[in-house]
Amino acid sequence: MAGSGIVNTVPQLETLIDLDAIAHNVRILTEHAGDAAVMVVVKADGYNHGAIEVAKAALAAGARELGVTTIAEAVALRESGIDAPILCWLNNSDADFGSAIAADIEIAVPSVAHLEGVAAAVDRLGRPAIVSVKVDTGLNRNGVPESEYPRLLELLKQLVTEDKVRLRAIFSHLANADEPRHPSIDLQRDRFGEFIAVARAHGLTPELVHLANSAAALTRPDLAFDMVRPGIAVYGLSPIPEISDFGLRPAMTFRARVALVKRVAAGEGVSYGHEWIADRDTTVALIPAGYADGVPRTLGGKFSVWLGGARRPGIGRICMDQLVVNLGENETGVREGDTAVLFGGEPGVPHPQEWADALGTIHYEVVCAPRGRAVRGYLGGDR
Repeated sequence: MAGSGIVNTVPQLETLIDLDAIAHNVRILTEHAGDAAVMVVVKADGYNHGAIEVAKAALAAGARELGVTTIAEAVALRESGIDAPILCWLNNSDADFGSAIAADIEIAVPSVAHLEGVAAAVDRLGRPAIVSVKVDTGLNRNGVPESEYPRLLELLKQLVTEDKVRLRAIFSHLANADEPRHPSIDLQRDRFGEFIAVARAHGLTPELVHLANSAAALTRPDLAFDMVRPGIAVYGLSPIPEISDFGLRPAMTFRARVALVKRVAAGEGVSYGHEWIADRDTTVALIPAGYADGVPRTLGGKFSVWLGGARRPGIGRICMDQLVVNLGENETGVREGDTAVLFGGEPGVPHPQEWADALGTIHYEVVCAPRGRAVRGYLGGDR
């Protein structure tokens, strides 16, 4: 109770991650994958949901492998006790490949220089590496281009013959999977097949091949190959929200405890610049979350929170540490310490997609935004 002298241990600002929702989403993705395995992508600290906790929940729900960007991310997972296959695919050619090799991390090589870096680490350690070749089929981002591919295969063949490298996979990434019938998807599929055929012509047969991200995993079963690599769908956000939510459940709830409730008289302005002025006597609630915590300043005047059983509109500018919402007459008796949900997945609660629409961005960026003073908590799973 406020003013009682008893300290409330509930975080003032929190992202609450529902691990049962993660498991639910993985099961949906597993069903769509059919006979293909599921690699759950937990890069960027599990899209800001917590890589280790998400990884364990996903593996328990049927995922077989994990994907991250950097060696450091992969090693952290391994050090947490996870023994499932882990692929990392975005490193400089002079990265610490030795630490990846020592931890049995699968290393993606998108260029000859990267493969040379891996080979040098193998010679230093006297231990073979596990590699996957990332090929560029049209995204024109990371991945070995067709022009460099023969040279990479020649070196790879030599390393495989010398038992210095185990070729685990060949994979690529789609540019327009969120448009399931975009012609570039079939073009990339065909190019992918050509890359695989050329490798086999060089005497190199990968253990598996994979191409599909979340969108393709849910809408293009013809692209499942041996494994699918969902990312955003694992966290309960549709990769194609205009088509369907696919039965996914958002795993993150971003919430805060009300810091203050007060009356504002008609004609008075609220927050910096008085961009919002009360047209009548009203009650407002102060929420201790601002742009330092991942609530974009540009969201001001374009959002609401769930508080006291209803949507409450944000008013005035969002500040570094706080924002204000309008309670009107406060019929439900909102008071200090009550929970305001900024976004989440429960009925009536603002959805991350609403923030994305208001900001002209995507929900990936929205769930990656909470930071600063936001404390991460978990529910569900084996807790």
